[in-house]
Amino acid sequence: MPQPPTLPEHITIFERGWLSSNNILLLGGDTCALIDSGYVTHAPQTLALVQAALKGRALDVLVNTHLHSDHCGGNAALQSAYPALMTHIPPGQARFVSHWDPHALTYTPTGQSCPQFRFDALLLPGSELRLGDQLWQVHAAPGHDPHSVILFEPASRTLISADALWERGFGVVFPELEGLDAFDAVGKTIDLIESLAPKWVIPGHGSAFDGVEQSIAVARARLHSFVTQPAKHISYAAKVLLKFKLLEVQAIALDDFIAWACATPYFATIFRQHFPELDFAHGIEQLIGDLVKSGAASRNGVMVRNAG
Repeated sequence: MPQPPTLPEHITIFERGWLSSNNILLLGGDTCALIDSGYVTHAPQTLALVQAALKGRALDVLVNTHLHSDHCGGNAALQSAYPALMTHIPPGQARFVSHWDPHALTYTPTGQSCPQFRFDALLLPGSELRLGDQLWQVHAAPGHDPHSVILFEPASRTLISADALWERGFGVVFPELEGLDAFDAVGKTIDLIESLAPKWVIPGHGSAFDGVEQSIAVARARLHSFVTQPAKHISYAAKVLLKFKLLEVQAIALDDFIAWACATPYFATIFRQHFPELDFAHGIEQLIGDLVKSGAASRNGVMVRNAG
């Protein structure tokens, strides 16, 4: 089994299941900072992990790489526990946080939850931010999310990549589901990461890794397959959204699962734009069947359960 890289001692990673993003705690000097806060259903666990690691110290800074629900769902709980907490978000959707709009923030369309939170500062691409004792560069990383950023610390060559690069791929390219061209942005973000030449990467999901050149090659191959077969990406994305719901509820009756998907606007958008010839409910049932065939779900009678 390959061994995980030995990261700098001031970095602590709370590697979460795929319902929640990883949380990265950066310690040093007088400042304690957390990168991303996971999904709302894990918020009590997120708070407990942070409090145990800080051993009575306060959490000073919270940074969100982007505002998908699995990366900022714990914001409200952390802000409640640490009233002086300074929260930094990318600028692209700041107005929707200021005037809380769960539809524009994609929580309502995807059928996901995120309690309202505030922000205090913006993560401006091209700037630097002191987190712990280190200065981290803020880089725009559109593709998976048009407003996402990644963070790079050049002295240790550590990259916090969010969902722009995983060890074996990258996150769903959500703008493509809405009919917007974004695969080119994914490629440019991969090129940016290659130019930074990180020694190790802390992704939004999965273990930290080195051997970054191989991961970049895998990501480029995956991107090429999506560019040449767009329907493959759309189908994959729809199954990711279904799997996310299963991760949250763990078990659900098939009819209720189909009804939830049919009532979730993102699925209507996907089918209307990309599969107009398919019956909506039947198409959802086929996708659920694909999850069962792949081992990502199981079915026992009327119940569909999370698996894998």
